[in-house]
Amino acid sequence: MNYVSTRGSAPVLGFEEAMLTGLARDGGLYVPETWPTLSREEIAAFAGLSYEEVAFRVMRPFVGDAFTDDEFRGLIDRAYAGFRHVARCPMVQIGPNDWLLELFHGPTLAFKDVAMQLIGQLFEASLKKSARRVTIVGATSGDTGSAAIEAFAGREGVEIFILYPDGRVSEVQRRQMTTPDAANVHALAIAGDFDAAQARVKDMFNDHAFRDEVGLAGVNSINWARVLAQAVYYFTAAVSLGAPERKVSFTVPTGNFGDVFAGYVAKRMGLPIDRLVVATNRNDILYRTIAGGEHRKAGVQPTISPSMDIEVSSNFERLLFEIYDREGAAVAELMEELAGQGGFELSQGALARLRDEFDGARTSEEETRDTIRATREATGEVICPHTAVAVHAAAQTRGAPEVPMVVLATAHPAKFPDAVEAACGVRPALPPHMADLFDRPERITHVENDLAAIEALIRKTRA
Repeated sequence: MNYVSTRGSAPVLGFEEAMLTGLARDGGLYVPETWPTLSREEIAAFAGLSYEEVAFRVMRPFVGDAFTDDEFRGLIDRAYAGFRHVARCPMVQIGPNDWLLELFHGPTLAFKDVAMQLIGQLFEASLKKSARRVTIVGATSGDTGSAAIEAFAGREGVEIFILYPDGRVSEVQRRQMTTPDAANVHALAIAGDFDAAQARVKDMFNDHAFRDEVGLAGVNSINWARVLAQAVYYFTAAVSLGAPERKVSFTVPTGNFGDVFAGYVAKRMGLPIDRLVVATNRNDILYRTIAGGEHRKAGVQPTISPSMDIEVSSNFERLLFEIYDREGAAVAELMEELAGQGGFELSQGALARLRDEFDGARTSEEETRDTIRATREATGEVICPHTAVAVHAAAQTRGAPEVPMVVLATAHPAKFPDAVEAACGVRPALPPHMADLFDRPERITHVENDLAAIEALIRKTRA
């Protein structure tokens, strides 16, 4: 299995190099050269299997000869051994044919753990074989950073730097990044929003001299392996609801587009998904794109669902590559328009393909609070603000009642206790393994929103 860049002019890589590289050298994102597919019989055979076994069968075609079957199974088993639910990603019913897919049973209480715990294992195995040392940099709107730090803290051959927008993550999210005491972990608070942090990370990757000097690697959802690992739970959820004999729809709270693109990956592999609903908060560039065909920045506003306060959704580029018939030059031109002119307009053909696969819905702050309260009153379930955005969006876009609708519950409500308590009167408690989070000392490094300053800090720290 080979991987190509969405912008068409970077080297073709195998799985292992694409994973360790992250962002392609032409600024694009890696995607499979071809899409492997699973037959209906192969998908039906997932029924009753463990999450780990389904993960192996779904991901194996993408890995090529990077790992033997036994090696890959071992890495998967170790990745999920620390999850607090035997099903890893269990389902909870909240309506006649409506479900929550709980993705927050990993160590940092967010869906990012599902991929990041595996990424940590894959990186470590690859680096040991090659005796390489890498510097991981990432930007986070809240959950990626803590999941990455948890996955890589103390691992040999890795120094990790996470940029987060100062004052724009929840206190729990911040403390999860700033309290680990492993020497190879560095939480960097940057002035501005997530898009500023993400832009500096991309700038570092595009500074090829710096990239080569420090052995730069990325674990944001720009990393293909992240997206691949997230495709697995679409299969486990759909099969538990009767796939492939019936179609299933999914609604995904969306910021950087990686999680909902993973659903598209599952569909390309043969999973019978009816609709994929892109749920946004008031930072609604993706909703506006689906509704009107224009992808244009309008400014990021802080919300009570901060992990979705994103305007430059990196993984949307992967979808553009598909809906523009894999023409890298066309994608590169659109990305130049976004950077230089603040946006672009989709062609009629591309917009039609986008709407063939996705629906969109926008949820206001008031609607988010109302949904948290109404869900608790109707079901007893306490949900986080991001999940509430998706529950509301699912209700607005609900199709045929016989088609199950699965909402991705992306974070434990205890990560956002103030917002949840204000909405429904219940203050969710952290689980026992995190009960002393507010007593742990923090280590924070404040950095300017300046590429040279950040690069100098990384050079000095890793020396």
